[in-house]
Amino acid sequence: MNTPQQLAEVLTSLRMGNQSFLITFYEQNRSLFARWARRQHQLAPPAAHGLLRAVLVEFYDQAADGRLTKLPPDVRAYVYGMADEQTRAARTTAVLPQAEAGRRQRLLGLFRELGLDCQKMLMYFYFRGYNFEKMAGKMGFANANVARKQKAACLRKLYELQLRAAPTAAG
Repeated sequence: MNTPQQLAEVLTSLRMGNQSFLITFYEQNRSLFARWARRQHQLAPPAAHGLLRAVLVEFYDQAADGRLTKLPPDVRAYVYGMADEQTRAARTTAVLPQAEAGRRQRLLGLFRELGLDCQKMLMYFYFRGYNFEKMAGKMGFANANVARKQKAACLRKLYELQLRAAPTAAG
């Protein structure tokens, strides 16, 4: 078992971009994870290895962007839990009705018309769950109020794009 000092060093190393801990973890746990994935989710070894790689990338992203504030004492249990959650979510995702899928595709197209800063703001807020303080830091704004106003302006732009596109989509 790792000491709190070792865990803190690993987290600091991950935040600085050093991925050697994750590479070693993958190499040491690959076959064990494949057996677990076969028993729990009936995954073949190549699919299990792909799942492990995807989960480790997500783990790294969580550590690098600050969502993971301290390394869990049992990293293997944490990673397996993430894999279990991802697998269950993938199985329960229903196929969208065609009208809803089309609406989402149109909205995604409008989203891509926004500037990169607006895209980042909305992604940080809605998909990564950042608060306004963190968004202000990531985007280089003076404070959370500026981030809040900028997010509102980006939503307004997206709404206006949708209003302009609505007559062409309906007709």
